Amino acid sequence: MRREPRRRWAGRALAPLAGAVLACSLPGAGLWWLAWTGLVPLLVLLARAHSYRDAAWLSWAAAVGFFLTAHHWLVPHLGMFTVPALAAVGLLWVPFGLGAYRVLRPPLSWARAALGLSFLPCLWVTLEALRSWKHLGGSWTPLGLGQWRTPHVLDVAALGGVWLLSALVVAVNVGVAVVVLPGAHGRARLLGGSAALLFVVAGTVHGALHTASPATGHVRVAGVQPGLVSDSLAEHLRLTDQLTRTTADVVVWGQSSVALDPSRRPDVAIGLRRAAESAGGHLLVNVDAQGPDGRITKSTHHYRPDGVAGTYRKQRLAPFGEYVPLRPLLGPLLGHTDAARVDRAPGDTPTLLRVGDVRLGPLISYESTFPDLRRTLTARGADVTVVQGSLTTFHDTWAQRQQASAEAVRAVESGRSTVLVNSSGTSAAFDADGRLLAWVPPTHRGTFTVSVPLHEGLTPYVRWGDWFPVLATAVTGVTAALLFVARRPRDIPACPQVVNACSQLPYAPSASGAPPRPRHPHGGGA
Repeated sequence: MRREPRRRWAGRALAPLAGAVLACSLPGAGLWWLAWTGLVPLLVLLARAHSYRDAAWLSWAAAVGFFLTAHHWLVPHLGMFTVPALAAVGLLWVPFGLGAYRVLRPPLSWARAALGLSFLPCLWVTLEALRSWKHLGGSWTPLGLGQWRTPHVLDVAALGGVWLLSALVVAVNVGVAVVVLPGAHGRARLLGGSAALLFVVAGTVHGALHTASPATGHVRVAGVQPGLVSDSLAEHLRLTDQLTRTTADVVVWGQSSVALDPSRRPDVAIGLRRAAESAGGHLLVNVDAQGPDGRITKSTHHYRPDGVAGTYRKQRLAPFGEYVPLRPLLGPLLGHTDAARVDRAPGDTPTLLRVGDVRLGPLISYESTFPDLRRTLTARGADVTVVQGSLTTFHDTWAQRQQASAEAVRAVESGRSTVLVNSSGTSAAFDADGRLLAWVPPTHRGTFTVSVPLHEGLTPYVRWGDWFPVLATAVTGVTAALLFVARRPRDIPACPQVVNACSQLPYAPSASGAPPRPRHPHGGGA
């Protein structure tokens, strides 16, 4: 009898480790191949759980291990809020744990195995889409992101975004789990193995057949990456002046490269116009300052020799980093953290900036994690997307590689080349097939120039939008409802105390359904 509690607690101890191992498939640790089987240990633990409550605990603990590993770079900045934050985000995996226990527990028939192969990937994507909500941190580490350097498989993102890529990875894991699960029937194992192989082949074949539209031209983009410096504006101007010997079409500075409003500082505005002239006529800077309306914004300013040719105001602000949700309630509790002291004001309109005949779609740092923003820019006619970033706060952490790697997925989703320029961090550029054009590590101090191909046409993901998360949510809802209705009473274990109490009643029900026979209080007949 003592073995059961020991095995139960052993499973709960292994669950965080299973989550941590899965997180290592993401950029940072970079063990991309681990994603294809990294979920299997957790699925086995969930299938062998003792009850729904046990499955909920296991999935919650695994989520804590996953998010703590993938986002460990946030811990020094969260302080005392690390524990409640992990406890809250861990709840997002509980529905997945309950669903996996319901369909995979032994004895596993081929019918429930088939259900798991469709239901669990959809459930996973539904939960990933939920946590991609802007107020919950965005889609920073979806499981599909780990495949950013996997040839052909990455091209699945052009069809259904990173969501379809995540579903493919989860489906393969479910198939492998069915093969190795104790108590699975032979037909179930055959189905699981065949399905896993079929998913891998289908994804690879689609990628082999898919290619981005041919390049119609090129634009040369120069990035300025000064690193950690005391006077950011002066260093950006100095490095930009060195670009006079290049043939760049546009020079891009990173996020918060100008910490004051040029409209209030004529000397700064003149310096930026001169820099634009010396750099070839087009300069994108990022202003993080209080504007004439009194609001603090982060905005892209497109400078020409004759002044500002266009602006874009950041739409998606980083929670706690750029604003505090429910500030009257949470603000007093965040004094010892690195949370924003003053809320930035968000913009509400996507913008295209023209550099000659090329239309640039600007985004700012945190916004790069949102597929819908990139999709909107492409649909509006962007030829190339440009991201101004700065990860000074998270210097030399996994965050920098995670942000840069996500650009490969965004490029394939949108069918447009993309350039990420970080003032302090990892800068990168990818073509529309997700092929690496430039990778500038955070140790680099100076400038870089990359020739970026231009593409036309719209990917299915741009045309159809988030069709797969919508489909996955519908499948999840319908399947969950049917499973709830089909749950049999024998699935609910009887309570020994209730059974014992019923046996003491004067009128005990008979097993045959006949009228109960009265009992004499002293055990005699009637």
